[in-house]
Amino acid sequence: MDITRFAAEQAISTMWNRYADPLSLDEIADSAILSKFYFSRVFRSLTGTSPGRFLSAIRLFRAKNLLLETEMSVTEVAYAVGYNSLGTFTSRFTRSVGASPGRYRTMSLAGTHSVLDMVPVPGPGPHGEVSGALSFPESADLLRVYVGLFPSPVVEGIPVACEVLQAPGPFVLRDVPTGTWYLRAAAVELRQAESLPWQRRPALLGEHGHHQVDAHVNVPVGEMTLRPSGFLDPPILRALPELDNWELTELHRVA
Repeated sequence: MDITRFAAEQAISTMWNRYADPLSLDEIADSAILSKFYFSRVFRSLTGTSPGRFLSAIRLFRAKNLLLETEMSVTEVAYAVGYNSLGTFTSRFTRSVGASPGRYRTMSLAGTHSVLDMVPVPGPGPHGEVSGALSFPESADLLRVYVGLFPSPVVEGIPVACEVLQAPGPFVLRDVPTGTWYLRAAAVELRQAESLPWQRRPALLGEHGHHQVDAHVNVPVGEMTLRPSGFLDPPILRALPELDNWELTELHRVA
């Protein structure tokens, strides 16, 4: 048994079970039976992010669930997932998901999320490109793959550049602002087994580290191989049509 992986899984279980509590890093590390500093290093190496960011992702993911599966007010949802300030919750949710809590609820239940919601608007200044290729296991299910560049390892907010693929193969992310960005991919099944958005998860995920993009330069990253999503992966916060759009996905499912 991999002791470090077991410790990280214990910590993540604690986060999922107690996300509404004011959990400290000491308490999370204690659940993993590791020292705080060693635990933080191990956790980041296995998940790609810090315990605090992972816990925040769980809280916002559960907020998305509650907004869709209950009639709780936004204020009630904020307190239910561990926030003591409605303003803080709203700003973090909006930044991470790409829409305010109220707008997210309305758009998801009305089936008005679309692929266009993923398309960033190029900002001023010089830009570069990132190119590569995607590979993933053959599947009988129809997949749509979102490839994007993000400012952090967690898939949240509007990507600085993205492309949507229907099959494995090459991709080019254009109009990338200069800076260091994390390359991430999520493949979702268009024929989901469950009908409700909060019961769906990405079928495959991919990550390819972080890359420095300079002006007028194409950055080749090689091949990114997608893999099945797992327990150590932080939840995806960015609203994706097949994960957060009830009616549209139902149309795909019965087509």
